[in-house]
Amino acid sequence: MAEKEKKAKKTVTKMKAAPKSTEGNQYEAMFLFPPPGVTDVDGMIKIATGIIERHGGKIQIIKKWDERKLAYEVKRQKRGLYIVAFFKAPGAAVGAIERDVNLSEDVLRVLVTQADHMTEKSMNAVEPQPIQPREERAPWDRPDFNRPMGRPSDRDRGDRGGDRGGDRPPRREEGAAPAAPVEAGAGMDKD
Repeated sequence: MAEKEKKAKKTVTKMKAAPKSTEGNQYEAMFLFPPPGVTDVDGMIKIATGIIERHGGKIQIIKKWDERKLAYEVKRQKRGLYIVAFFKAPGAAVGAIERDVNLSEDVLRVLVTQADHMTEKSMNAVEPQPIQPREERAPWDRPDFNRPMGRPSDRDRGDRGGDRGGDRPPRREEGAAPAAPVEAGAGMDKD
């Protein structure tokens, strides 16, 4: 019995001694910085690299992606410079990276996504897509927000004339005599 216990302890110690994979998962991070007029691009790349490496991440590729007008103001900025970084890190590092960016005054935002599907060749090929100008629509294709929604009025009904549709009787004309009142029990057969 003692031999079995010793063998069990050896297997447990062997399992503990096995090296763990410290590389972690592969991620893509898109950092949004204020326009480069405030700071230089190399400084922005150093900031992003520092944030990732501080939490155990290993940079694979990091580069300037593009400078664009933002859809809405972020921390009073109308334009921003995007830096894209591909890195390997443990899963717990993602939350810490996002927290550091939220506390940093140098970085506006960050978006971190898992990128296990990407190869080094596809990471190098990442380039911004050109901004397509908006297609203008003809005035008759635009919705008319001044017209009330819901049931169309009588003038919008086309060739149906005054037909109100449904089970409603026609409107009573002004000055016409009211209909005779119906007596209780009228029209019923009497036995």
